[in-house]
Amino acid sequence: MAEALDMTRPATTAPMLEIRDLNAWYGESHVLHGVNLDVAEGEVVTLLGRNGAGKTTTLKSIIGIIGKRTGSIRFQGEETVSMSSRAIARLGIGYVPEERGIFSSLSVEENLMLPPQVRPGGMTVEQIFELFPNIKERLTSQGTKLSGGEQQMLAIARILRTGAKFLLLDEPTEGLAPVIIEQIGRTIARLKREGFTIILVEQNFRFAQTVADRHYLVEQGRVVDMIPNAELDQNIDKLHAHLGV
Repeated sequence: MAEALDMTRPATTAPMLEIRDLNAWYGESHVLHGVNLDVAEGEVVTLLGRNGAGKTTTLKSIIGIIGKRTGSIRFQGEETVSMSSRAIARLGIGYVPEERGIFSSLSVEENLMLPPQVRPGGMTVEQIFELFPNIKERLTSQGTKLSGGEQQMLAIARILRTGAKFLLLDEPTEGLAPVIIEQIGRTIARLKREGFTIILVEQNFRFAQTVADRHYLVEQGRVVDMIPNAELDQNIDKLHAHLGV
């Protein structure tokens, strides 16, 4: 495994998140097979791969909603692989699932205020309105009345209120119009400038290229390569092979 560990280690400071030999199962189905990756504080890192490669399972393992996991997940030096998802969230990790989890019967304001603050330093409502003006405009609308882009903004905004500084974003641009994708990209760039650390699951590597520092290629439950963002264009053939693009 030594070669894989070297491949995944960022060249800068000690990692904020360090995953070693992570295995995960859904029931009897073995999905992750010895995943190794690092994320340094302040980085935006993407997981790229085909559907079913294990990207979402990696995020769910980090946040603790996969029941059976082995290996090591260390967040700011603390081992979390045996922790509950609630305990992991209290460390400052926030998860925005692909399905967004907006409650259709609740208003935008009720959805926004629903999660408790797990750590001090969460964004105020005023800061969220500055980041996502659409949310302020739709505050009394029900979840069912929101567009896909508005739902995505609301899902991210909810997590920002909790005080999380390490964000797990699963397919945030899936099914969105290009103008909304650009807005999501600007939001991620701003969060990075403000000190957030982000793991981003993406199918759209061109979008990922506009926001990320590094990219991990995931295939059949394994990390098979790490590509610095500056070298992404030089690895187009590899992306075609692993992503089918």
